[in-house]
Amino acid sequence: MKIQRRARASEEIPTCSMADIAFLLIIFFLVTTTMSMERGLGLQLPALGQGKKVPKKNLMHIWINASNQVAVEGDIIPIGELESIISRKLEENPNLIVSVKTDPGARYETMIDVLDELKLAEAPRISLAAPD
Repeated sequence: MKIQRRARASEEIPTCSMADIAFLLIIFFLVTTTMSMERGLGLQLPALGQGKKVPKKNLMHIWINASNQVAVEGDIIPIGELESIISRKLEENPNLIVSVKTDPGARYETMIDVLDELKLAEAPRISLAAPD
């Protein structure tokens, strides 16, 4: 009687479907991944050369200096008080335009905090002006 040898199993890993699996995984992750888009600041800018003369009674100035201090009409105030001051001024004059001037040495975060306070005060007209 003759003994038959068993067929030896292949030592290779079949890779013919590996590319298909990788392609399906890439498609799966592309379809299921969401990209978060930063919204930024919602400002409506006027067209170039579309300036208007504004009466001084309708204009209020806010300055941010290089030391990140906020001054309203020349008086330095804490940022937390800005909302109440703007709300009171808007009740007195609904046509008020708030002009924000920021020193180039000031932190960007301070300007954003001021704009947030203006948004909380529901200031409808804000002007971002270059410092003199």
